[in-house]
Amino acid sequence: MHLAEGVLSAPVLAGAAALAAAGVAFGLRRLGEAQLPMAALLGAAFFVASTIHVPVGVGSVHLILNGLAGLMLGWTVFPVFFVALLLQAALFSFGGFTVLGANLLIMALPAVAAHYLLRRLVRPAADGTPPPRQRLLVAGAACGIVGIGGAAALASLALVLSGGHLFTELIGLLVLAHLPVFVVDALISAATVALLARILPAALAAVRA
Repeated sequence: MHLAEGVLSAPVLAGAAALAAAGVAFGLRRLGEAQLPMAALLGAAFFVASTIHVPVGVGSVHLILNGLAGLMLGWTVFPVFFVALLLQAALFSFGGFTVLGANLLIMALPAVAAHYLLRRLVRPAADGTPPPRQRLLVAGAACGIVGIGGAAALASLALVLSGGHLFTELIGLLVLAHLPVFVVDALISAATVALLARILPAALAAVRA
């Protein structure tokens, strides 16, 4: 859901850049050595998933997996996504440098929301009992819904603040085009969470409170 350069107004770009910088700084403070392997893995997954995209109006449609990354990493997704988006802008001209802050907010804020909304669903009980499989699947699917839905809402808000009624049709097109992504992202996230519970339960147990 990269927004293109030359679309957002200067005040929106400046405000988004300031908020994104604050998010990156806070995320770096919370990035511990134990999180580095998972951060690298999810950052690579985010990078690859969002490079396969289809241009739609002033944005693009692609998998994001931001909700899944947010569930596992919390605020650390800000520096992780920043590196991925910076490389995409530099290597493939996706998005762009002037909209880097806005695109980072669009993808990272819903990811953080997914973390706080869903973290309790995936952590084992106090006695170490793993969560029921059904609950894990629900949590994973919800990652896709929160992540994609939140990104679509924030991208729409940025366009409204920049152009008002001028982008009404484009916003509708962008949201409509992402409906299939809701489904695919939710299915992939659900399967990933369930798989982690089987082969790497320590990863879910380490999800921060």
